Amino acid sequence: MFQSSDFKPAKWLSNPHVQTMLAKFLNRNEIIPSINEVLELPDGDFVDLAWTEIPQANNTKPIIVLLHGLQGSKNSHYIKSMFKAIKQQGWIAVLIHFRGCSGKPNRLAHSYHSGYTYDIHYFTQQLKTRYQQCKLAIIGYSLGGNVLTKYLAEAKNSPYACATVICAPLHLASCSAKINSGSSKIYQKYLIDMLKQSTKEKIKLGLIQDISLNALKQLKTMRDFDNSVTAPLNNFTSAEHYYSESSGINVLNKIAQPCLIIHAEDDPFLSHEHITHIDYLPENITFEISTHGGHVGFLSTNITDKSLKPVYWLETRVPQFLQDYL
Repeated sequence: MFQSSDFKPAKWLSNPHVQTMLAKFLNRNEIIPSINEVLELPDGDFVDLAWTEIPQANNTKPIIVLLHGLQGSKNSHYIKSMFKAIKQQGWIAVLIHFRGCSGKPNRLAHSYHSGYTYDIHYFTQQLKTRYQQCKLAIIGYSLGGNVLTKYLAEAKNSPYACATVICAPLHLASCSAKINSGSSKIYQKYLIDMLKQSTKEKIKLGLIQDISLNALKQLKTMRDFDNSVTAPLNNFTSAEHYYSESSGINVLNKIAQPCLIIHAEDDPFLSHEHITHIDYLPENITFEISTHGGHVGFLSTNITDKSLKPVYWLETRVPQFLQDYL
């Protein structure tokens, strides 16, 4: 079902760009301790995990899995924010770094994309085997939120008691167009520069041989990158083929778990009209829409705090939802 969010920013925080950029700026220097683990994958590659604590063999604390956004990591503001909130609940958090996002290149030519669920399937099986006595939940942000919808639709026997999808590009084609329009182009350049840099490193290492450094340099838009890099490295014929096959909006009705989807109408990364154009939602899915919030911002203020210091609303809303199932 669709419902209105109770998120309300202060007037000075209502601008979507303020929401998006200030959220990143506020805790840029905050350090949340984590414990790293390397998970070797069956195809010869690896992913790095970041735990708030390594569960003991007899652990019964709930474990919350986090999936970050495009080129995100354990240093992303929203991951640090949720790590802190999860620890305050007495739960354990673990972030799966998508391939190549933990500070070092992955070993294969392909890395990850918006519909790539192989690694979360494998990790979930490992998690289920290791900690059979623990309740599990999962949160996906932005690109990671779209990956999560794809995974949940595919995994009929998923062990996760519930899931939260935050600011996900569920309709990839329209979101690719959105970020290439108006003021959203600022974010596109930021993301494209990071994608090109990580791809450049893999070309120099000889991991990618079908794309030249000169051709990479010419790419200016997200669609350009997806058409020239993402699609061919992942067996798609074009950016359009990749978008149509990987968009989470096409499989929402196959999700069986209780799932909270959080979306802001003013998100500068996402196409609101296409994201919310859904004819049918199962009763287990709550699609919560706020007027404001930006992209993974959702900054509000505590009216009892005279300093009016911004607070991360997601730190409250997401654990509140998870508690009902954990």
